[in-house]
Amino acid sequence: MRPIDRLADRYGIARFYVGPDGAQVPVPDDTTHRILAALGVETDSEAAIERALERSAGREQPKLDAQGHRAYLPDWLETGGRCWGIVLQLYELRSARNLGIGDFADLATACRIAARDGADFVGTNPLNALFLAAPDRCSPFSPSNRRFLNPVYIAVDQVEGFDPSMLKAEEVERLRAAPLVDYEGVISLKYRLLKRLFDQWPGTIRDTRSPTQSASSAFHQFVHEGGEALYRHALFETLSIRMVESGHGAGWHEWPEEYRDPAGATVARFAERNAREIDFHAWLQWLAHSQLAEAEAAAHEAGMRIGLYLDFAVGEAPDGSATWSYPELALSDMSIGAPPDIFTAGGQNWGLAPLSPAALEAADFAPWRATMEALMSTAGALRLDHVMALWQLFYVPRDGVPVDGAHVRYPIAGLLEVLADVSNRHRTVVVGEDLGYVPEGFGAVMEVARILSYRILYFEGSDGRFRPAEHYPRLALACLSTHDLPTFAGWWRGDDVPLRLEQALIDETAAAGQADARTREREALVDALTEAGVLTGRDADAARAAARAPTGEIPETLTVAVHRFVARTPSMLAAVRLADLTGEREPTNLPGTLDSYPNWRPKSSVPLEELATHPLYRAVVSAVAEERPKP
Repeated sequence: MRPIDRLADRYGIARFYVGPDGAQVPVPDDTTHRILAALGVETDSEAAIERALERSAGREQPKLDAQGHRAYLPDWLETGGRCWGIVLQLYELRSARNLGIGDFADLATACRIAARDGADFVGTNPLNALFLAAPDRCSPFSPSNRRFLNPVYIAVDQVEGFDPSMLKAEEVERLRAAPLVDYEGVISLKYRLLKRLFDQWPGTIRDTRSPTQSASSAFHQFVHEGGEALYRHALFETLSIRMVESGHGAGWHEWPEEYRDPAGATVARFAERNAREIDFHAWLQWLAHSQLAEAEAAAHEAGMRIGLYLDFAVGEAPDGSATWSYPELALSDMSIGAPPDIFTAGGQNWGLAPLSPAALEAADFAPWRATMEALMSTAGALRLDHVMALWQLFYVPRDGVPVDGAHVRYPIAGLLEVLADVSNRHRTVVVGEDLGYVPEGFGAVMEVARILSYRILYFEGSDGRFRPAEHYPRLALACLSTHDLPTFAGWWRGDDVPLRLEQALIDETAAAGQADARTREREALVDALTEAGVLTGRDADAARAAARAPTGEIPETLTVAVHRFVARTPSMLAAVRLADLTGEREPTNLPGTLDSYPNWRPKSSVPLEELATHPLYRAVVSAVAEERPKP
């Protein structure tokens, strides 16, 4: 074995990945050198490689082993219980009181509605901090900082001191009526209102005076516990807004050099001059965390056994708050992605900065623990996006292409130890999104660690047949689709195929093939539903006719049947998508597009005030609750 290959092995860098045809694709030497350099290993000469080999002698490779670490599961689930819940995008919620985007008060309302119908959880998109200074950077899966929350979800009318007279009726009605979330308009309005409310707090957050002593005490405690991480995030937000006002970008990669170091003299002088503004952004975090905690409390008070089911993105923006605050924890020269597969011949680059495995170990996993604590403190369940990241991530060198990437191993035992500890202390169930390429043996580790797998009906099956409901695994969350997939109405009609053609994601030949395949899939789904006994008689006949000519209205009985099928699986959790309860056709997100499709913007067609009595909602949740009754 060559010296560079031996060195790569010691640092967990794979020398091959599996291509779309199942063959091993060798990783270019240049990629190996660049990854080692990002990890702090010099390889610019044969002598440097030999020195690195000497220094790394005895370095142990991570082993794919849970080592007995087990995430939390409540007794009632572990002993055969099942439950269901509704998953939604928080921003998509409409209500008569919000300001053009769903907020934490709407989330509490949604929990109460769902709980009355027997649901045990409500799931959301990742709620982490994005970029206030760049409203169009609205993907919840590209956060600026996963430890903190997005202030856009603050329910302003719930903040002490708010008065309806502060609102301009025309502005609010325009934002509410828009079919898509106007992030720029919403953020502008909320920022203005919250600044005005903050000005009613005398002094700074370090002053003991405040509108109420209880609020003051809670605020000071939050700031104390947030420590340096909270302060630097608030400082970043202040700088980011100021930089955009000065003609720079919201992300720190576009800032003047002297502002890129959070511990530098220039940043220190800026902080002194802008202390009040920094305090404001810390205050926003306090409000957001307080309101999210209130939504979680509302869920349990309404009778939910799990409560909020939150989402954890696999990485962070390379130019955001997290990487600016603690640059030593991230590998800024690398991006997380995926190797080529049958769906994406060129592979994927997700534009997210990976955490350094070496830095995590050196810090005894403290950054990982802090992030898990922040999320699980208000979560009855937590979904880990791309859960395989506990074991490996696919690195794409900056300015490189995915086909030249490589898998890099992570210290899974240490990550699982922290995950299990925090999960058990907060009583948070862990769900792992294990779609795509799953390394051999990883599924077994998930089982030992009691991490639920993620089973999507569209992907469950083979040889042109859908998997029978009774064959779904027990330790899993079963669902019909996700935010990256068509809604059921869109899938049934095949709306996604011409949309991908329109967006140049596929060519006409592929579109024709996919349209034909969808017809067969519809027929196979009807077969599965009839064999399961959830679709019978005339309803089955109507569904078969609709499968051959899907342009008309989808029979309500078909939508009910497919959800009853998912609910009938033995999987511990079953999730129903809000967009499917209201019959939406437009996708939430169209992977592979940026500005050509309004990703992360479509709103629900049914306001919260009308949801509980909406006919399709009533029909579906009644069926699901019947399949999964509470004891």
